[in-house]
Amino acid sequence: MFLVAGLLFQLAMVSELAASMILVVLVILVPITVLVLAGFLIANGITMLRREGRRVANLLSLAAGLGIIGMIVLTGVAGYFRWKPLLMFTGAVNSVLFYVSFLFVCFLLYSFVYGKFPHRTNVDFIVVLGSGLIGSRVPPLLASRLDRGREVFEAERAKGRQPLLVTSGGQGPGEDLPEARAMADYLIEKGVPADQVLVEDQSRTTEQNLRFSKAIMAQLKPDFRCLVVTNNFHVMRAARTARAEKVNGQVIGSPTARYYWPSATIREFVAIFLSHKVINGVICLLLILGGIQNTEAVTL
Repeated sequence: MFLVAGLLFQLAMVSELAASMILVVLVILVPITVLVLAGFLIANGITMLRREGRRVANLLSLAAGLGIIGMIVLTGVAGYFRWKPLLMFTGAVNSVLFYVSFLFVCFLLYSFVYGKFPHRTNVDFIVVLGSGLIGSRVPPLLASRLDRGREVFEAERAKGRQPLLVTSGGQGPGEDLPEARAMADYLIEKGVPADQVLVEDQSRTTEQNLRFSKAIMAQLKPDFRCLVVTNNFHVMRAARTARAEKVNGQVIGSPTARYYWPSATIREFVAIFLSHKVINGVICLLLILGGIQNTEAVTL
């Protein structure tokens, strides 16, 4: 944002007209971008419902799109009727939405940058995180992680190294066996030697995935280095968790279906946002109070 502002100031020194035209274009693009984004999220939400079912997690992109449209309409109504309580409400909510939107953009940019880092080689272990079974079947989302892990495993072996694969995931509701067991069977069926696969089948969360896998790896090699494989939308949160659990490893992502990515990314952002609930809560409260105060000053 500062870079854009600085470039506009530099351009204005050469041509005020050109700088003014670019500024007008940027201002016009803001509402257009918001409307396009809202339409995209609604369309994606409908696709999620059709393909993934009516679970709460699958409603996030649809809810976000409808929420954007709702706030645009509500803000317009408040501005037209000038009803003070509604103006205070929309002012406060829009202040919070600006803050959350800014954080979301930062999250997307940092996730993109982290995902582009070349992953380390010459690792001792490749940990594949679980994501849920359908009965005893490995679904496409989990298969993507396993295929990525096997790809790295085979690349390491081609260079003469001997890493071990660690499948991580316990048995959850609706699953016929521990997730890690089904994951190991999938890898073995794909040609991975059975003696090169370790199973961690007690974990229920990403934190436990990494904590319990770390214990297995540290027992075999205290100074281990590893790669952790998950889906690309989950890389950022998994990397933060790995650092918190003091796992000496880098997280890499596997491809995800395009229709699934927006809703999953929103879910990951919400999880990280809530992991700092105190500081974010205080900032949001201050923004709400500031929005109310500004509305009162304008309406006086």
